[in-house]
Amino acid sequence: MKSILKKFSIFLMLVLLNSVGFGQSNEIEITFLGNAGFLMSDGVTNIYFDFPYKSGAYGYMTYDESELDKIKDNSIFIFTHKHADHYSRKLVKKLKGEIYAGANRKRIDQLNKKLLDFKIQSFKTKHKFSLTHYSYLVDWKGKRFFISGDTEHPETIGSIKNIDYVFVPYWILLYAKKANLDIDAKIRVLYHLYPNQHFDGDIPENYIVFNNPGMKFTIRVD
Repeated sequence: MKSILKKFSIFLMLVLLNSVGFGQSNEIEITFLGNAGFLMSDGVTNIYFDFPYKSGAYGYMTYDESELDKIKDNSIFIFTHKHADHYSRKLVKKLKGEIYAGANRKRIDQLNKKLLDFKIQSFKTKHKFSLTHYSYLVDWKGKRFFISGDTEHPETIGSIKNIDYVFVPYWILLYAKKANLDIDAKIRVLYHLYPNQHFDGDIPENYIVFNNPGMKFTIRVD
């Protein structure tokens, strides 16, 4: 009888643990880290974009060194390109995880085979100060996120439909308007701002302005 009760207790514990894990995977959290850097986590997989970078590079945002200690081990690190305000060679060498710096379609396809609920597409985009620059489209349980990086050319983003969240520097919006290109995104997340950079007037409801490291938002699917 005791043996049966013990087995049942172990079974019940496993069920509860699986339930907790399932709940975590139905929610994704986006945490802004500075410049174009942020963490995307569903509680199971942690993906860092354009972080760590060189704090304060080119007059852009700084971050406290303690943030480096908070980086989760065995994470995935994806970089749009290797400029210092997006990427630090010195810090990247210390990371414990998989590194994808300016990753082309073949490398991203290899990554997709290891991921559970994420699917990532890689797009080679233009940045006049970089020979190799990539933007990424992330799909998580039907939610679509486009990460533009530093590109000044809106053609790629203008060709993609049904985006839920697009991460863009403000200049992409200006170039898209000038080219009469529509960005088909429900929410626009403005990032890669200078310290203390601000916008006049009210911010539209479908905009999120990442101007303070530590800002975060959560998305849930049922």
